[in-house]
Amino acid sequence: MVVGELTDEKVDGLFHALADATRRDILHRCIRGEPSVSRLADLYPMSFAAVQKHVAVLERAGLVSKERRGREQLVRTDRDGVVRARRVLEELEAAWRGRVQRMADLLAQVPQPQESGPSTGYGR
Repeated sequence: MVVGELTDEKVDGLFHALADATRRDILHRCIRGEPSVSRLADLYPMSFAAVQKHVAVLERAGLVSKERRGREQLVRTDRDGVVRARRVLEELEAAWRGRVQRMADLLAQVPQPQESGPSTGYGR
């Protein structure tokens, strides 16, 4: 699958990044602001290193970027990355909608059994 400039490997990276609830939550927090990695680490019941790894997965997928400001590393959403992810999902949705429509069309072509009216008892 190639969506625009995305290869299968990049699409796999997007889905891998979004498959984890903590990473999705980090992404939501970054959409609302630019938290530091240390601030993010304070929000989750895991080590600082574990949060750094989650941020790194999001960064490799192109969904966030980090910027050093003084002693802090701020995490910000990469708008273009989120738009690419949305396009991938829209393409998949369109493909599935097309499949469902083709199935509905095929089912509409299947002859329906004749409904019989109330039996009168004649013709036996």
